[in-house]
Amino acid sequence: MTETLRVILEIGKKRRVVAGAMDWPGLDRWGTSEDDALEKLLSYVPRYAGVAERAGMSKAFVRARDAEVVERVPGSSSTDFWGIAHVPSQIEAEVLSPADLERRLELLRSCWAYFDEAATRISDELRPGPRSAGRSHDQIVRHVYYNEPEQFSRKVEVRTPLEVVLAPDGLAAHRRAYLDAIRAYNGEGKPARTWPIQFLIRRTAHHVMDHAWEMEDRDPAS
Repeated sequence: MTETLRVILEIGKKRRVVAGAMDWPGLDRWGTSEDDALEKLLSYVPRYAGVAERAGMSKAFVRARDAEVVERVPGSSSTDFWGIAHVPSQIEAEVLSPADLERRLELLRSCWAYFDEAATRISDELRPGPRSAGRSHDQIVRHVYYNEPEQFSRKVEVRTPLEVVLAPDGLAAHRRAYLDAIRAYNGEGKPARTWPIQFLIRRTAHHVMDHAWEMEDRDPAS
């Protein structure tokens, strides 16, 4: 683990740049330029600290505060439209060591825990906002839980029925199966279809944290 915040920049064709902290899944932000994306990413470092703390990695995260751009990736029209990473980097094509994989999976588990706690803590009545097309609290929660088997876990052949993830036991079983499948694919050096395993973990964690932070930002009590 380096003592810098290693950042991948995905540069859209026209108007958006996505900055992703490659060693800290879930810490991705977009801006209108490279500098703006890096500034937005760094502004969320204090908010991501709760994820690192849950994973028992607070000390390492505190040390990794100086951003270092390690790769620039040409983005796509989807990069511009969504402000979300869509093109894996060359670095992320590398197969993770077992230790590094487990470290990232622990952070993914912490992102899940952060979201679950936020969904319980935050008011059912959210302030209006431009994010998520104005979804309600319950709609955001269902979207996050449904999106994982619909988009992400099926890339490693985990096809959990949507009704299963709405039950706590079913959600826990789905997540265990998803983590086990990621381990199996990485162990065999297989990509998750067109995505490297590193990118799959990063995208999954980002989606969870993006909506957790959205609920926090729209919480009437905040």
